[in-house]
Amino acid sequence: MPSYASALAPTPAEHLTRVQSDLRMGLPCVTAQGATQAVVVAVEPLTQERLSALRDLFGTPELVLTARRARAVMTPAAAADLSDAPVRIAPPEGAGIDWFRALADPASDRRAGPRGPLHLLRGGEGGLQGFALRLVKSAQLLPAVLLFARPPGATLPAGLDLSRIEVTQDRFAPPALSPVASALFPLQAAESGRLHVFRDPTGAREHYALEIGTPDRSLPVLSRLHSACFTGDVLGSLKCDCGPQLRAALAQMGDAGAGVLLYLNQEGRGIGLANKMRVYDLQAQGFDTVEANHRLGFEDDERDFRIAAVMLRRLGFSAVRLLTNNPAKVQVFRAEGISITEQLPLRVGRNAHNSGYLATKALKSGHAL
Repeated sequence: MPSYASALAPTPAEHLTRVQSDLRMGLPCVTAQGATQAVVVAVEPLTQERLSALRDLFGTPELVLTARRARAVMTPAAAADLSDAPVRIAPPEGAGIDWFRALADPASDRRAGPRGPLHLLRGGEGGLQGFALRLVKSAQLLPAVLLFARPPGATLPAGLDLSRIEVTQDRFAPPALSPVASALFPLQAAESGRLHVFRDPTGAREHYALEIGTPDRSLPVLSRLHSACFTGDVLGSLKCDCGPQLRAALAQMGDAGAGVLLYLNQEGRGIGLANKMRVYDLQAQGFDTVEANHRLGFEDDERDFRIAAVMLRRLGFSAVRLLTNNPAKVQVFRAEGISITEQLPLRVGRNAHNSGYLATKALKSGHAL
């Protein structure tokens, strides 16, 4: 009888996608680091019914926030001695889902004000906590989790089948994207366009490369690395410069007769459209774009530009003339072995609604504006 286990078992990348899907649905998973294990669930989609069941089965959880989010909700005095490590908070006895959500979601910050005193838990390596936060970030959920500690060797109740994932660093390596399909089609910027669709090995996400003309693979190609922006690219939002940058880049490639647009599905600097709308709401309260990301618990930019380097290499390019104002894109390309022979700025799209946003990008992110 042949063994099919190795062929049919999910790969580490596929297993990560399964765990991300469970977390988005509000289902718990088991994380393990050696003999230490914990049951983890994301706060954002969690219901009171599931919280009560988890507490009955596994006891009192700890709330884990990023240091960014903890500094936003705690009193300045209480937050003063926080490091950048995940912040572990012991909830009051019987705390319901509303208590956890109030600390995780900035929607309640205006009426609640700084929280405190909070019972912070100290000690421990924090490996499980940090990994759990990376999991929910990668699922584009608010970075806040409940963690239920499990004694070494503990088993789950009969009939409860939870996804299990080991703490490893390589699970978040850049995906080995594969080309799926391509087709010729004319567009406004150039009549000779070919769109290449790439898919990651799990099938969870697709990214696109638009090739204009027939670029010479032996020469640096005029290229633009562009992250998806539904509000700017499609709706014509005036809050950012994404739409004008996209159209200006395509126009330059059309005028040159050749180029490659790399279009990554990393909306909202990698945090997703829902969190991007939360950022917009915080901007309306007076926070700049970086401060708003931090208040949600995210870093300035959660995107992975390594994906674009993978796509370029699969298309046969090793050198580019890059249309960008963002120094981080240049740094990542060079680190990934893509030669940048020229950086060409795209200073377009400034208006009365986004002038502050652009100023923040220049001041805090080093954009060449």
